[in-house]
Amino acid sequence: MISTNQDPYASLKIKEFSFFLVARFCMVVAFQIQAVAVAWQVFELTHLYSSLGNIGLAEAVSSISVALYAGHLADIFNRKKIITFCIFGLLICSGILILSNLLIHPNATELKVYTLYGAIFLSGFARGFAGPALFALMPQLLPDKSYYANAVSWNSSFWQTASVLGPAIGGFLYAYTGPTISYLVVFSLLVISFIFMLLVKSRAVIPQKTVQKLSESISTGISFIFSNPIILAAISLDMFAVLFGGAVALLPAFAEEILKVGPEGLGWLKAAQPIGAVTVALFVTYFPLKNGAGKKLLFAITGFGLCMIAFAISKSYYISLFILFLSGMFDSVSVIVRSSLLQLKTPENMKGRVASVNNIFVGSSNEIGAAESGYAAQWLGLVPSVIMGGCVTLLVVLVTSIFAKDLRKLNLNHQIE
Repeated sequence: MISTNQDPYASLKIKEFSFFLVARFCMVVAFQIQAVAVAWQVFELTHLYSSLGNIGLAEAVSSISVALYAGHLADIFNRKKIITFCIFGLLICSGILILSNLLIHPNATELKVYTLYGAIFLSGFARGFAGPALFALMPQLLPDKSYYANAVSWNSSFWQTASVLGPAIGGFLYAYTGPTISYLVVFSLLVISFIFMLLVKSRAVIPQKTVQKLSESISTGISFIFSNPIILAAISLDMFAVLFGGAVALLPAFAEEILKVGPEGLGWLKAAQPIGAVTVALFVTYFPLKNGAGKKLLFAITGFGLCMIAFAISKSYYISLFILFLSGMFDSVSVIVRSSLLQLKTPENMKGRVASVNNIFVGSSNEIGAAESGYAAQWLGLVPSVIMGGCVTLLVVLVTSIFAKDLRKLNLNHQIE
């Protein structure tokens, strides 16, 4: 996987990094299966675009509310323990989803929908705490900084592969077995994730030079982001692209109303983007994005915005699949550049707090973007709302390229100290 130069200590750490990747892989597959099942079930019960937006909003509210504290906690507390507690919390949420289908009468539509929203709301807390801890733990499992760029690519490859398999499996399960079995599979995968995370040894966090109050600790993380123009520009650009340019939340509606495919077709639509992302991530593993990384980032997000516009006007299932595949390739470039930049420039004792701010900017914008997409579609119509979002993404890239000159000149090989 990653060369260890015959160093036994390095080999041991890489073995633990492998356990970490497997645990995260199973977690992401579980998330993706759950996302397909919940989205299709909610839309099947309500047939409202806004109900798809409510799924993203339910998760965003809870995850954002704990994000800054989660970052502070990841910098002062055992990161492995935080992750295992979060996985346990996600197990409880998947249990609620299972019971909602076993115990709630099929005709009690409103109760079932709100129970689904409630489970997603609770899972947002777990994911809000897990994000900074996962980001901060990963570099602790590597021998030194020289491994970072390669590790980020492998981590992205595993994440994207899981994002391919999850929707495809989720669509197949929902189409042929229904929601209950889908949620049982999610529960099983989270159990496997929990077991592999237990195999990772705990790592002590680096002691803070001075003990800070909670408010001071959080403000330090925020200040670090806002005092680094390149980081701020990179995550802001990605945030607005995700916020306005995504059509993923509306895929159940496109699958049913425009492309005329069922939940199995929805699964492949959701998998198309990650397939493109995996293609790029594997390429970057061997040919890292170092020289001209800033220009490549701007080009990639421009391509992403154009893909969203093309997807909105497509009436062919296979053309739509190809467009989503291309959008995943562009998105992967953005993720790798931003993740590498954050890992390389963030001090070890601040990684949790910086990751929490990044999660608010980018991670939670996925859920807020889902809400925006759902409400915009309800107001403007399904196709016009996605076209508008793609146009806004292109405008954001234009503004960023004009005002963020340092980002245009970014070379990741210059950031390695």
